[in-house]
Amino acid sequence: MTAFTVALVLVVAAAGLLRWRRPAWYWLAFGVTLAALRVLVRYRSVMDACGLTVPPARWRLSLARATNRSIPEPRPPRIRRLRPTRTGLVLRLKLRPGQDVFDIAAASDRLRHSFSMFGVTSREVRSGVVEVRMTGYDVLKRVQMPAETETRAMRVPVALREDGSVHYRDYRAIPHALTLGATESGKSVYQRNLVAGLAPLDVALVGIDCKQGVELFPLARRFSALADSPDTAAELLDSLVARMADVYRLIRTQQRITVDVPDAEIAADIWDLPDELRPTPVVVLVDEVAELALYATKEEEKRRDRIITALVRLAQLGRAAGIYLEICGQRFGSELGKGITMLRAQLTGRTAHRLNDETSANMAFGDIAPDAVLAAIQIPAELRGLAIAGDASGGWHRIRAPHTSLRQAVNLCNRYADRTPDLPELAPFRPTTGTATDLVPSAKASPATA
Repeated sequence: MTAFTVALVLVVAAAGLLRWRRPAWYWLAFGVTLAALRVLVRYRSVMDACGLTVPPARWRLSLARATNRSIPEPRPPRIRRLRPTRTGLVLRLKLRPGQDVFDIAAASDRLRHSFSMFGVTSREVRSGVVEVRMTGYDVLKRVQMPAETETRAMRVPVALREDGSVHYRDYRAIPHALTLGATESGKSVYQRNLVAGLAPLDVALVGIDCKQGVELFPLARRFSALADSPDTAAELLDSLVARMADVYRLIRTQQRITVDVPDAEIAADIWDLPDELRPTPVVVLVDEVAELALYATKEEEKRRDRIITALVRLAQLGRAAGIYLEICGQRFGSELGKGITMLRAQLTGRTAHRLNDETSANMAFGDIAPDAVLAAIQIPAELRGLAIAGDASGGWHRIRAPHTSLRQAVNLCNRYADRTPDLPELAPFRPTTGTATDLVPSAKASPATA
């Protein structure tokens, strides 16, 4: 009996230590079993207390009266599957007649408390079927990306969502995106993760960093073009617009519109072209968009209008030509001048880290997900990297990117430097990558050709 007691105390102490220091290990060792038992045992009573039950059918009431049996109890949604994951539980429910997915969403906070889980979210799988994802611990406190993620062309994992799933940046589904964040909010780390995910892919990276290149020039070995000033950025964007026109001419000549070609094979963008003819897709990263929109003289105003016009053209027409925009900034508002709201309307993906003002949050989510505005301005300063991600569908999630140091990102870009494509239109803007001193941007209008 003494040995059993000592062993039990050691197990309890180990579980407590794991829960404090390594919540992910505790969940896999103890938490998942306890949580599954808790959900199964409490399920009916919790659903009844949360108002997620429906009265029994009339035929069952009539049958009970005819046979002199007790009145059937209200019925909760039927559990179709209970699946444990590395961060929580996934509960798939079949709704009863008269129930709605919004009933489950409205009761998410009560379900979280009743089942003693850290978080509960829900989504509709199909008509009448709802998936409830429950997390057993704070997965965003110490982000650990899964060892295996889904790989697909132009789709990279960049962060972890609060429900434990992976947040992907899918350029085929969401071509252009806006990323906002105040100083020390974690925006640069998010950008590094994005570059690190794109580095192994067959894609050309184009950077515009008006802070004299301090953010993007260390990653220059994987970039096909870099600009470190608004003047160079204007020339670079004009070259991208010219490349877009050339790609459209190629698509037009290769559309194969004949009576003997099936409709599915008619080319309308670069992804419909044969592999040997498909141009290399281009991802344009703008590190600080406000620096491109500010001006103090008439000449700078003309340059600013030229830059914003090129960005709007790329945002409106670039998707089919394989040109995708990643617009980043600390501040994004209508005071940046004409064309800014038109540019925002084309940026489907929205990501907001901690912001210093509500206006930027409204510019990010006010037109697509008003509920996300309040969540964005409530991000605490000590949680660097925490962000709100949404899109034009109105849905939004809390995400956090794993910490990636600049050295780690540089090493990854150097490893895949051989995958950097040489694009003739962007050759004047190719950064030199001979030595560390060669990466320092020059004072000329455009970087030296490699």
